[in-house]
Amino acid sequence: MKKNRRNFIKKTALASGGIVLGANTMSASSYRKILGSNDRVRVGIAGFSNRFKGALLPAFNSLSKAQNFELVGVSDIWNRRRDEGMAKVKEVTGNKITSWRNNEEMYDKNDIDAVIISTADFQHALHTVQAANAKKDVYCEKPFAETMADARVGMKAVKDAGIVFQIGSQRRSGSNYHAANNYIKSGKFGDIVMVEMTWNVNQPGRWRLPKLTSEIRESDTDWKRYQMNRPEAAWDPRKYLEYRLFWPYSSGIPGQWMSHQIDTVHWFSGLNHPRSVAANGGIYLWKDGRKNFDTMSAVFDYGPADDMNSGFQVTYSSRFTNSAGGTKEIYYSNAGELNLDTNKVSDNGGLTERFASAMDMKPNKLEGFNLSDNAPKVVTSANTGADNMTTLHMQNWMECVRSRETTNGPIEAGYNHSIANIMTTAALRTGLKATFDEATQDVLAGGQVFQY
Repeated sequence: MKKNRRNFIKKTALASGGIVLGANTMSASSYRKILGSNDRVRVGIAGFSNRFKGALLPAFNSLSKAQNFELVGVSDIWNRRRDEGMAKVKEVTGNKITSWRNNEEMYDKNDIDAVIISTADFQHALHTVQAANAKKDVYCEKPFAETMADARVGMKAVKDAGIVFQIGSQRRSGSNYHAANNYIKSGKFGDIVMVEMTWNVNQPGRWRLPKLTSEIRESDTDWKRYQMNRPEAAWDPRKYLEYRLFWPYSSGIPGQWMSHQIDTVHWFSGLNHPRSVAANGGIYLWKDGRKNFDTMSAVFDYGPADDMNSGFQVTYSSRFTNSAGGTKEIYYSNAGELNLDTNKVSDNGGLTERFASAMDMKPNKLEGFNLSDNAPKVVTSANTGADNMTTLHMQNWMECVRSRETTNGPIEAGYNHSIANIMTTAALRTGLKATFDEATQDVLAGGQVFQY
């Protein structure tokens, strides 16, 4: 299978509203000299989120002693989150940490070597820019970006600074996913002809925080700084705390869920992004004021740009309204399937002798085997905890901070899943087929640049 190579990254200025990108005079090379293999790595928290509290903190804490990493402070623009962050880290680690009112203050103090970013979805790329400008290594939650302008500037900042970057796509550290990647790339699976993906839950309260939205006050936080480069809007506690329900603060399902699964397509196939996406969806049941869909389906065409006769289709569907079917992640070839729900390769659906002989062909059926013994299951509950893949992903980042090697989830992975997410969002919100302009690195809907 030919690879669709992308060598041109469009340079873009950061139109970032209230964001201030503080500079640090320490170069990447001098930083590497200072951070020796036995020196303690001081880590800051950018955004004390539920994801950090429930999964990243326990994963970090389970590794910190062996890796000689230490949490030293939390940055959050909401005073309540700062206080909760300091209290929770002390409870878990026994250490008292400091707090900063915002990221600019955190980097100005220069008390950290690396940062874990778990802020709102639309802020990830821009907060990565801040960290890169300050020459701090980054573990960044996904999605990386919700607009191509943010994705481009985030990618460039990481590349220019030479920092170690890990996107929080923890599948990239799962043993079963590595086994699947190696098997497909070995050629034994055959050409991918189809991929089916689903992510279904029945959770009307997913991404809802009614108690907190009734308690937060604009005076307790920095609403202008929160909005960064999004269109200026009046204070809205739901858009602050339940941002995953509101575009353009989040795309919802594509950025939160689809980004995990579509990333494996890029990884396994070597293709950077879809050739096109068609999608549809709506708010069919949970009519609570949200703007992001509670149900959606998308169809992707993948393959090399210079050979439209080669490639495969990906289907993705997701709903909040009925959990039947759960998660599905199945790769098909003419000889069978690779199922990342059961972690089995089998000859299911492969070309049988009966139909092969009718066309004077040989049967084509895979030899079955398990991708990985005791592989972790994908968890779809709201609070996943420190699952094995997240812990392995955190460990990989820590080890790469020491070695200066490329992580399992490099910046290119975050950039490429953002392209697929944004193409899906463009198709969903315009009703038009989405494509990608390699020259400008823009997502197009009906041939026009997609913008929020």
